[in-house]
Amino acid sequence: MTDEVTATLTRYLALCDVPAGAEGELGELFTEDAVWEGGGGAYAEKFGRTEGREAIVAMLSDYLPPSPHFRTNVHLLFPGAVDLKDATAHGSWPMQQLSRYESGSAEVMVARLDVTFRLDGDRPRISAFRTERLFAAPLLGE
Repeated sequence: MTDEVTATLTRYLALCDVPAGAEGELGELFTEDAVWEGGGGAYAEKFGRTEGREAIVAMLSDYLPPSPHFRTNVHLLFPGAVDLKDATAHGSWPMQQLSRYESGSAEVMVARLDVTFRLDGDRPRISAFRTERLFAAPLLGE
């Protein structure tokens, strides 16, 4: 089951890459009552807390095409740890994000993702997602 949990998170990050174009599938990865939040000083303020599948998809859509936020964006997920307990799984992963914004600026960012999944139905679904920025720096050059 740990492979399926990691596959769900990997799919979520791939759908958040730009260009991607599969926003409709984002909602299928979350439980109806899911929570998505930023943690730590920088991300708690920037992202806050969003509750419910529809609200999460709406929030994420603000960063995805046709919104002009990112010109290109890629998420790289590194090995993490997953603990299974009854009908839930909790995992923690380091993630690197490389982004070029519509303004032309670019940055590299590293975050810790702490994610809880419900293991019911046809796939693990995200019930709680927390991202905390650990490092960010501008990228120079084209």
